[in-house]
Amino acid sequence: MSPRSTNPGGASHVRRRALLGTAVLVVLITLAGLAAYLTRDGRTSPKAPAPQASSASPSSPTASASASSPPHGSRSALPVPPSTHDPVTFGKAAAAALWSYDTRTYSQHELMAALRGWLTSEKKYADTPSVDALVPSRVLWKEMAANGQFATAKVNEAHFPDSFTQALQADPGAITTAYVYAVTVSGKQSIAWNGSPHGGTENRVTTLAVQCRPFHPCALAGVLSAVAP
Repeated sequence: MSPRSTNPGGASHVRRRALLGTAVLVVLITLAGLAAYLTRDGRTSPKAPAPQASSASPSSPTASASASSPPHGSRSALPVPPSTHDPVTFGKAAAAALWSYDTRTYSQHELMAALRGWLTSEKKYADTPSVDALVPSRVLWKEMAANGQFATAKVNEAHFPDSFTQALQADPGAITTAYVYAVTVSGKQSIAWNGSPHGGTENRVTTLAVQCRPFHPCALAGVLSAVAP
């Protein structure tokens, strides 16, 4: 979900974003679009159309196989991160959570708080604005809620980008600074609303920065501004 609102960021946000970008850059030197991720300001560029609060054509995220969601017509719970040490498994669940929402069940504030709970506790690597940017604004959420709009996601596939794998093979020890992995996830969103229980389906793809330190469950570091194949 990518609202068209901007997120002004202070110096602390800039520092966190730079540190996260540096951690990924160590092992993802040739990742397309990473330069934009490192240099973007307090505003996060949307990767998908903003959700529309329209009874005719709402557009926004969906639930996943990893973070399984209820079928159309039933109500979903707030997303909870899985306890896993596998960055690909975590990436699938995180993408599903980011692509999903249910305005009938919880508030915009509750969803934002839940998604922040997926972020790493290491603040210097946690890019909170990149996650917040995927949640519709309060005003838009209110309009969507009036239509009973919700979205669920199905994850089809996730993998380490080729550039990440090649860089890691060239320097296996590079990852040990922050243990941040790039994971590209693809899937589909299904959006529905009052009067249209089956809504529509859209393809989705995103690249996430996932931190998986040894002996600690994985956590989300941020959402990259460009998709790495």
